[in-house]
Amino acid sequence: MASGKSTIGAILANTLGWNFFDLDKLIEETTGKSVRKIFEENGETYFRELETQTLRNLCELKNYIIALGGGTIANQINLDIIKSSGYLIYLESSPEETYKRLRFKRDRPALLFDGDEEPSKAEFIEKINYLLQKRISYYNQADIKISTDNCKVGRTVDELSKIIKKEFYVQSDKRKTN
Repeated sequence: MASGKSTIGAILANTLGWNFFDLDKLIEETTGKSVRKIFEENGETYFRELETQTLRNLCELKNYIIALGGGTIANQINLDIIKSSGYLIYLESSPEETYKRLRFKRDRPALLFDGDEEPSKAEFIEKINYLLQKRISYYNQADIKISTDNCKVGRTVDELSKIIKKEFYVQSDKRKTN
């Protein structure tokens, strides 16, 4: 969540000469609705079904990077799809850094608060910690884990590019990087 997946993913894909997909944006383009609107009108279960189907379709492709929504991976079916078709990269961000990046955004369904009052910093970080604890066992199954706290995007992309080229990238390999 707010770790830089969309930004880093797009630049990394360009660096590798691969294609890039942002799963949430693709769902929004397909449905004509924002993720938040889908959650409000159709519920989370409907959104998660769309997410899984879109992910399955993307995983048929090769040489691409997918930026996943923060909750995508917290589903064993999605994790299995990703692990069977490519590699999983966990861009780790501390709850404090996530708070800094999200404190003024209200488009994340998982971070919506009841009422009209703004949540306190402590309440916001508590909710981030809650979501992280629910998801961490999935996140920790990543093939690569890299912190994005206090790290410039270019440096993160360079590091990931080197790892992928050295450890995973083989021209004839049918697996893909997610």
